[in-house]
Amino acid sequence: MVRIISLIVLAVLALAQPSMAQTRAAPAAPPPAANLIDLNNASRDDLMTLDGIGEVRADAIIRARPFRAKTELVERRLIPEHLYEKLADKVMARPPPGPAPTPARPPAQKRT
Repeated sequence: MVRIISLIVLAVLALAQPSMAQTRAAPAAPPPAANLIDLNNASRDDLMTLDGIGEVRADAIIRARPFRAKTELVERRLIPEHLYEKLADKVMARPPPGPAPTPARPPAQKRT
């Protein structure tokens, strides 16, 4: 009886091992959006937590706001491309809120 249970346990472990190895080898998921630094709202200190962003670059980023896309960091020559490649997965550019849409007015009625 003990031998049969041991064989069953070994069989279950042998079948479970390949799936466990696959989960360990899976690539890391990108960080959730909550952990990303928003270029349009981040403070100077938040920007300076990024590798390669010091006081001068943080101030330049703040002056260049708003950004429609994070790629504008390179397009506007605020940072070099090799630095952008290091930062791209740590930043985002959430569009700034636009003006509130105005409600449509009903057509004017003639007074009789």
